[in-house]
Amino acid sequence: MKPVADVLAELDRDCLPETLYLETGPVRLAIRCDAPMAAELRHHLKEALAEAGPVAATIDVLEGQSLNAQPDWIDWAREPGKTGRKDAYVDLDDGRLVHKIRSGMTFLQSSEALIAFGPCLAYPNQVINFINTQILNICKRDGWEICHAAAVTDGRQGLAIAGLSGGGKSTAILRMMDLDTTRFVTNDRLMVRATSEGTEGLGIPKNPRINPGTILHNPRLAPLLSEKRKEELLQMQPEDLWQLEEKHDLFISEVYGPDRISFTAPLTEFWVLNWSRTLTEPTRLVDADLTERPDLLGAIMKSAGPFYQDASGVFLCDDDPLEPDAYLPQLKRVRIREVTGAIDFDALAAAGKDLFA
Repeated sequence: MKPVADVLAELDRDCLPETLYLETGPVRLAIRCDAPMAAELRHHLKEALAEAGPVAATIDVLEGQSLNAQPDWIDWAREPGKTGRKDAYVDLDDGRLVHKIRSGMTFLQSSEALIAFGPCLAYPNQVINFINTQILNICKRDGWEICHAAAVTDGRQGLAIAGLSGGGKSTAILRMMDLDTTRFVTNDRLMVRATSEGTEGLGIPKNPRINPGTILHNPRLAPLLSEKRKEELLQMQPEDLWQLEEKHDLFISEVYGPDRISFTAPLTEFWVLNWSRTLTEPTRLVDADLTERPDLLGAIMKSAGPFYQDASGVFLCDDDPLEPDAYLPQLKRVRIREVTGAIDFDALAAAGKDLFA
């Protein structure tokens, strides 16, 4: 294994004329990049832009750069149910390189430097994911836990929705955004931490990337698809449409208006989608106890992934188990409800309206 210094020697970080500052709850970051990347990030992350000031971490974005020679990458094992190669990594003496198989993007994660390099402008969402990973890392080192959930808040209450991938949490949370009093917190990663005053939720600055099924069932989102594409999708079988992976960027402020995002929220409710397209029973929300339902807790927990480096500098391994005992104290004061029966987003939206009334 070689040191981080050898990797840094292969990269040019001298010409990064732009510095952006982002603030999410207690975390402030600096991102150094070139002008085209800065413009792209300002567009995607405008709600999190902040004034210059002290930061917890600085991230460099190096467009078009690469290593002199590719290392012997090791595949990072994917979660159960996921197929295909996605991430690979190689450990250094004092850091880790992570490589995205499909895009060719590479990331240096270390205590000395945080760098995204490769075709960054072609894959801005991967740069944004890396930025958000640093927020997750900083919070996890500070006692928060990562949940695989979407969330909204009205400032008084906060609702998180979890479920298996493709279970409909994006569609569900956007139905909650149809209520005038709610603000969007996060679409896929939610940090939680118990305090003496209740449970805190913290989102990350990333607009949702949603599939056509979510768009077709919400008139507000219709402009995201062309009329031709809508006609094509409406010809598909419902099951095929449900499974279709075709991501579209949804910019919250452009669809729902200004001041509809809040990265922080008091977390009071957590709904876990355990419904099914094959059932005909009415949709029901049933109170549940996570200490007795490890299956529901499994849908909530989320690995920190290949980028996570703890306070002592040790990286996570892909076979490190998640720790239920770390989550239970954080969620002890949150009402947990299991959503069962048939998939009915109207019924879920009605429950959300009652909650935020």
